[in-house]
Amino acid sequence: MAQSSFNQDKFTPTTKQSLLFSDMFDSFLVHPELHDLVLRKNEDSVKQSVMNIILTNKYERPFNQNFGSNIQNFLFEPMTSFTQNNIETEIMNAINNFEPRAQQVSVDVTPDEENNAYNISVSFYMINSSAPVYLSTILYRVR
Repeated sequence: MAQSSFNQDKFTPTTKQSLLFSDMFDSFLVHPELHDLVLRKNEDSVKQSVMNIILTNKYERPFNQNFGSNIQNFLFEPMTSFTQNNIETEIMNAINNFEPRAQQVSVDVTPDEENNAYNISVSFYMINSSAPVYLSTILYRVR
């Protein structure tokens, strides 16, 4: 009986490849050697998308008026637990509606009364990833 040395599973992937998400930088950075746009990949891409969703007001995008969140409406409200809960709910709803790559989103909003700001911490899991992704930012009251 002849035995072949050809591996029958040669073309079958042995490990599951993770999805690759990519977006361009907001500032359209150009790679110095390749002279091509630099891309954000995977985790950084989703973080940038979540930040864009949080910081975009509704009716700011011409043909997609429901995109974004209305958290800037809450920035000039009194710093109470009611306002804090409204900001958390608004951010969670916006991320759940407009970012399908983020799952199990949790938002923590902490008021910073001395600086008239809110500290926002967002944690989520990317699709097909078991490691949590953390994002934090500060929203100031600015006119």
